[in-house]
Order: sequence, then structure tokens, then C-alpha cells
Amino acid sequence: MNPRLIDVHTHTQFAAYEKDSREVIVRALESGVWIINVGTQVNTSIRAIDVARDYKEGVYAAIGLHPIHTDKSYHDEKELGGPPTGGFTSRGEEFDYEYYKKVGQHSKVVAIGECGLDYYRSSQETKKKQFAAFEAQIKLSHELQKPLMIHCRQAFPDLIKLLTNNYKLLTNLPGVVHFFSGTKNDAKALMELGFSFSFGGVTTFARDYDEVIKYIGLDRIVLETDAPYVAPTPHRGKRNEPTYIVYVAEKLAEILGVATDTVAKMTTANARRIFKI
Repeated sequence: MNPRLIDVHTHTQFAAYEKDSREVIVRALESGVWIINVGTQVNTSIRAIDVARDYKEGVYAAIGLHPIHTDKSYHDEKELGGPPTGGFTSRGEEFDYEYYKKVGQHSKVVAIGECGLDYYRSSQETKKKQFAAFEAQIKLSHELQKPLMIHCRQAFPDLIKLLTNNYKLLTNLPGVVHFFSGTKNDAKALMELGFSFSFGGVTTFARDYDEVIKYIGLDRIVLETDAPYVAPTPHRGKRNEPTYIVYVAEKLAEILGVATDTVAKMTTANARRIFKI
């Protein structure tokens, strides 16, 4: 069965869904929503593959090392479980190229990431680690011929510079910049490199993204929830889930002045083309 919508960036393998992951995924599939569970380090990447194995179609995985996990100080109980002061905490992982290459060849793995740069909380030493991990994942994307799932926060100049310097390693459809928060100039530079952009629940309650969405246009847009984070209106403040992507589609339709079915059709086609699903 073909999907009506595709949530290209979600995390139903995270600890936030420990008790009801299957129910959340089945609810999405029954509503016509396919999903890509995105890994953030080894354990969440492997879990994304394990979850995808349980479904014949409609559930896929991205594997990679998130820039914040190059530093061992990070903790998010929604992602890793355990209390904020202990339990499961980021290990300060170094990107293991050969390991990710091995697991990245699984048929359900459709992207490398989420990877990129995050300068929200980072020292100069952390930035060096992020650069090294990101460049390795660009190389892996090229070797496996799978697109990148990029995370970028307060680091667009360096991100664009690094991607430009590695242009020869980018695939034909190089990937998606998820939860895009850059400027029109950032979008222009990334579009020239071949990238597309995903938008999620924040668009339903913040108007900061309207103009860049209009600038980019539906040809380069896909949809995401980033669940369990950033639930859209009318579920703001609660745990997000893939079925809520319909609210994102409706809001983008309003912003762009087109029918919701047009947004659904075009973003789904974009996602299927980029991720080969």
C-alpha cells in the first residue's frame, strides 16, 4: 500500500516509547503514514534497524552519530532513558566507520545520520570532534550511496563550507537538512548543493519559518515530526508521534496557499525519491 504521508525524521525507537512503540507505529501505518526512525549514536541506530525489521514495509532506519553525542556530557531521558542525573548517558562516542558501514548495508537503512554540526552548547574541542565525525559520515554516505540526514543548529556557515569542500562525495540526491532553521541565503546555498529540507511541528505555532518555506517551495520539502519532540498544535506540550504529521501538512498547505492533498502528494514523492522507498 502506498503511503499518504511520510515522516522522514522520527524516533519511535527512543526511550519515550519504551512502553508503546508498536502501538504508535501501527497507529501511523494504519493512518497511511510511513516513517524513518533516525539514529543518534550506536545504540539508537541499531534499535532503529531492529524496529524496521519488524515491518514488511513503511518503517525504515537512518543510522549515524549526532554531533551532540561526540561529547559525553549530553543526556536526554526521552532519548536514552534513566534519570537526568544518571542512567543512560551519551558516551562521547567516536564515529566507528567500519561498524556503521557494516550495519548501514542493511536493506532497511535508507540514510546516514542524523549527523552534522551543533554549536548550541559546544567548546572548540567539541567542534573539532563534530567536524571529524561529520566528514566521516559524508564519506560513508558516498560509499554506501545513501543520502545524509543532517542536523544543524547555529552552525550553517561551517556546515555549508564543509559540504562544499566535500562536494565530490555528495550523492546525486545528497539528502535532507532536518528541522531547517537557517536563512534564505543558507537555503539557497544548500539547494545549490542539491539538498532538500524537512519541516515539522514548530511550523504550526511559530511564524518564523513561513518565508523560508515559501522561498524553498514544495519541490525541495519533505515532512517530519522529530517525535517525541516538538509536538504540533493541537498537541503542543505533549509527546509527539508520527500520526501528528497531518497537522504539519495542513499548516504547510496554509502557508503555501495550496491544498493539503497537494502537500501530501509532493512531499511523499520527494521522500520516496530521496530515500528510495
